[in-house]
Amino acid sequence: MKKRLIVGVTGATGAIYAYELLRQVRALGDIETHLVMSSAAVLTARQELRRERPDFEAVADVVHNVKDIGASIASGSFITEGMVIVPCSMKTLASVANGYSDNLIARAADVILKQRRRLVLVTRETPLNLAHIRNMESVTLMGGIIFPPVPAFYAELTSLDDMVTHTVGRILDLFDIRHDLVNRWRGLGEALKD
Repeated sequence: MKKRLIVGVTGATGAIYAYELLRQVRALGDIETHLVMSSAAVLTARQELRRERPDFEAVADVVHNVKDIGASIASGSFITEGMVIVPCSMKTLASVANGYSDNLIARAADVILKQRRRLVLVTRETPLNLAHIRNMESVTLMGGIIFPPVPAFYAELTSLDDMVTHTVGRILDLFDIRHDLVNRWRGLGEALKD
């Protein structure tokens, strides 16, 4: 049986991260992705990428309706490696932080936390207000990982595509999914001799 990864996509800016993550996981071939997109995510993908819901569904293995609270991923008996919400809006962060499972993305995240599985929230907002920070703290205390997609300039990334791919690779690292997307840090080496 393939390992499973739930991918929630919300309306925050950064739909490219979700699309590229789904595409890269599909290319690896040994992980089954379960996609849930909010209606706001569809609008953001259209605005930012000129892509529609079917484009995302085409690179996912299983697609769930965000309103389907009875979906397989809403139960702890459904075994997964965990869940990534990419990008994660501050509304969804607040829902997860406060156990407010009003849609399948928030419910699946709640299940992941209660089952003590890996939950990664790729939060997209800046600057942050105190409510955002407290919600991030709350999710962290529950075992979730807050992962703002911050560029790693040491990796000598030369394009926006490089930055997106590097971020996707770092997300996959958090689920112990092996890949070759990241130019890994090898230390300063010769630079220290100056």
